[in-house]
Amino acid sequence: MPVLLAVPNVSEGRDVARIESLAAAFASGALMLDRHSDPDHDRTVFTLAGRRAENVQMGDEIVPSTAGLLDAIRAGAAAAAEGVDMTAYRGAHPAIGALDVCPLVWLDPADREAARAAALEAAEAIGALGVPVFLYGELATDPGRAERAYFRNGGLAELWLRMDAGELRPDRGPALPHPHAGATLVTARPPLAAFNIELDSADAEVAQSVAAGLRESGGGLPGVRAIGLTLASGRAQVSTNVHDPLAVPLGEVVERVRSLAAEIGARPLEAELVGLVPAAAVAGYPADVPIRGFDPAMHTIESRLAAVTEPPSDA
Repeated sequence: MPVLLAVPNVSEGRDVARIESLAAAFASGALMLDRHSDPDHDRTVFTLAGRRAENVQMGDEIVPSTAGLLDAIRAGAAAAAEGVDMTAYRGAHPAIGALDVCPLVWLDPADREAARAAALEAAEAIGALGVPVFLYGELATDPGRAERAYFRNGGLAELWLRMDAGELRPDRGPALPHPHAGATLVTARPPLAAFNIELDSADAEVAQSVAAGLRESGGGLPGVRAIGLTLASGRAQVSTNVHDPLAVPLGEVVERVRSLAAEIGARPLEAELVGLVPAAAVAGYPADVPIRGFDPAMHTIESRLAAVTEPPSDA
């Protein structure tokens, strides 16, 4: 089984041909476990794993190598820098780069240091393309730089001003953003859940109010980040990142949204999962707020890894 995953988020969710080109680049050295594109957010999230064929002999053990995974990140980052123009970005999702975020993800705590080392290698490779890299999360060089919002507030235009003034210096790469690819955020972390809930309202302020009460910084659920917005469909959406979906499963998030929304005359209708989650994250999930298109055989980390790593049957 691969020891690490990578979850590159690219600021392109509408141009099908460009997304296919990006997918081909990221799949060039890794297994593509999942791909999720969202035109409202103008974002595509890829979930990659190292190929089983990259196992290498270390003493008496055969262990997975991350070399192919890093090659895939390098190729995908280059394709994003070449093909995605952030000066034309109009997505609802906050973003500062063509390859906006690239976390390395450990599944077993024993692989935490390997993930950290791989993330730093990935940062070096992206920086070598002329794209500044900021380390966030537990790799942040200062506690104030731990949150993605620290870099994204004000968007790419504000980032340019902060970097040009010398207020904000990258951890890797050039001192100013790439002319059209912006900058990239890199970290190492365990699995999180990118989870969106749509309400029976068209009012962005309703979603923003629910998001304010849901997120950790507003006294809500621990490890939850949330924003509120309106989709092209007319529905208001609460878009979240759940940093520890084992401690705070998605059913608990839905119930808190239900409670907060009821206070202002709204209710959750439907949800969306972006990428893969641990199977335990959806245990006990309420049936009355369905996750659109969710298939446990396709959208949990365990099931996807089992599908790509199990040898074929003789039958």
